[in-house]
Amino acid sequence: MNQLFGDFIEQFPPEQDSLELTFSPSSRPIKKRWRNNRLSAHFVADYFTNFLPIDEADHEHRLKESKNAVSYVANELLENAMKFHDEGSKNKVKFGIHFLEEEDDVTAVIFATNNVKPEGVDKLKEFIEELLSSDPNDMYVSQIEKSAEEGGDSSGLGLLTMINDYSAQMGWNLETVQGESSGTIVTTMAQVKI
Repeated sequence: MNQLFGDFIEQFPPEQDSLELTFSPSSRPIKKRWRNNRLSAHFVADYFTNFLPIDEADHEHRLKESKNAVSYVANELLENAMKFHDEGSKNKVKFGIHFLEEEDDVTAVIFATNNVKPEGVDKLKEFIEELLSSDPNDMYVSQIEKSAEEGGDSSGLGLLTMINDYSAQMGWNLETVQGESSGTIVTTMAQVKI
C-alpha cells in the first residue's frame, strides 16, 4: 500500500537523464558515513551541473548557485535516509537525481529511499502533515525554539531550510511492504528549480 504526500512524482519521462546510487548503511558505522554522504552529495551536484543550459553571460554565477542548492539538498536527504534507516532491514538506501527540462529551466528532482524503523512511521507522518499544513518560516522558528528548550537538535530543520532557502517542493511516498523485507519504505523527494 502506498501513501503519497506533497509534490511527489511517481513516473519520470524515460528519455530524461538520471543518476542513482545505492548504499549499504549497515556496512560501516553511521558516524564514519557522514563524510561519504557529503562527497556523494557533491558528486551528484557536479553531475547535475553538466546538464544545465547556461549561456556565457551568467555561467559562473548560475553554476555556483545551482551546485550549492543541489549539494545542500542532496546532502540533507541522504543524511536523513541514513540516520533514520532501519538497520534490521535487508534493503539498501537509494539516493539519486532526475532532471526535468523545460525551455531554459531545469528542475533537479533529488530523492532518497530508505526503510523506516517501525516506531518512526507515525512520527514521520505527523511531521509531514504538520509541514504540509504550516507556514514553513513559522515552523522553522518553532523548531529552533523547541530545540533550544529541549537542549538538542530539533528534527526537520534541514527539510525546512530546503523549502525556505531553496524553494524546494517536497514529496513523500510511504510504501508498506510484506515478505522478507517487510516494513515501510519511504522515498523523500525534493524538487528544486534551477
